[in-house]
Amino acid sequence: MTEQQRYDVVRAEPGFELRRYPAHEVAEVEVEGTFEGAGNAAFRPLASYIGGRNASGAGLAMTAPVLQRRPESQEPEPQPSVETETTQTAPGRYVVSFVMPAGSSPDSLPVPQDARVVIRTVPEELAAAVRYSGRWTSGSYRQQVARLRTAVADAGLEVVGPPRFARFDPPWTPWFRRRNEVVLPVRES
Repeated sequence: MTEQQRYDVVRAEPGFELRRYPAHEVAEVEVEGTFEGAGNAAFRPLASYIGGRNASGAGLAMTAPVLQRRPESQEPEPQPSVETETTQTAPGRYVVSFVMPAGSSPDSLPVPQDARVVIRTVPEELAAAVRYSGRWTSGSYRQQVARLRTAVADAGLEVVGPPRFARFDPPWTPWFRRRNEVVLPVRES
């Protein structure tokens, strides 16, 4: 079974779970493309890295989820109403990350051979998360982000970072069985 990123549930709120994620390592690649195509564009260099294309030639275990977000330096995606459904976004930049196995540290991870792959430590964070099933489309993601932002505001929490999309299943999983999440960094007011 694939190792899943660890977190503690702080509490359940209407419309989301409040979680505490411990500090962890990610291998990430920044790519140009649509929301729907970013995961495919980033998969080869990331899979090559964990498959042994690194300084030590060592393979690493695949973990879940695969994360996707906009770079902080880029304009955020437009915020649609909950009813809006679009099939694709215009091309833009996305950062796609593989969460490294639990217990990894910058010193224990092999150096990537592909310069596009960056190893980064993500600090501990409090985040609101909502789980949903369905296709990996910009429209469904954006609907979930809009709903989550509303629920977070209603709970009196402050958003402190960009949302990220988390996909837990391989692409051959039927759309209705996929586990997807939107995760939004927050701070208690």
